[in-house]
Amino acid sequence: MLSIRDLNTYYGDSHILRGVDADVPAATSVGLLGRNGMGKTTLIRSVMGYVRPASGQVQCDGRPVTGWAPEKMARLGIGYVPEGRGIFPNLTVRENLVMAARPGTDGRRDWTFERVMATFPRLAERLSHGGQQLSGGEQQMLSIGRALMTNPRLMILDEATEGLAPLVVAEIWRVIAEIRGTGIATLIVDRDWHKVLHHTDQAVVMEKGRIVLAGASAELLAQPQALAERLGV
Repeated sequence: MLSIRDLNTYYGDSHILRGVDADVPAATSVGLLGRNGMGKTTLIRSVMGYVRPASGQVQCDGRPVTGWAPEKMARLGIGYVPEGRGIFPNLTVRENLVMAARPGTDGRRDWTFERVMATFPRLAERLSHGGQQLSGGEQQMLSIGRALMTNPRLMILDEATEGLAPLVVAEIWRVIAEIRGTGIATLIVDRDWHKVLHHTDQAVVMEKGRIVLAGASAELLAQPQALAERLGV
């Protein structure tokens, strides 16, 4: 579904992404691992059109989409849960969800308002609350729920459990597993590499803007020494 080839991205004179190759096949869950500052978020932002790559190519379904604006990428069926959540603080929970509602690229509406409420019962209790009134965990649930309301083919989750209480983290991983089970492709960035590898089919490890390890998640789990060297664990 998503193909990245020889992607190079700069921030000013700093060369951040250095010839990155990666793929997210349809209905497949892929983990994106690496220490802080290794280029993971820059890779996502380059794919989603928030940062324009200097060279290389991003394709969706074989179609070149390099440098497309974020709203055009969303129309391709890509749901994005950014680091920092990105909810609208001046809108209620209901408004945050309803404003994003639309059928998928194939016309299906598998993720309805009612299904999101059933998935996140805590949000159902806070529909009239403003986004700024929610706890960090509730805001993260709202960000994921809003992305699901677009009925995406691919969900990108950037540090979805960062800074959350253990019970909320467990809930987020439960939902990620549910999303994976529905056949939605996922690209997951998270510091807990054990969880990432247990909830994905494939994974890649970034170091200094390059992909240095890649393979089936189960195979990477069997290489603890290599992971320790690359992830500092």
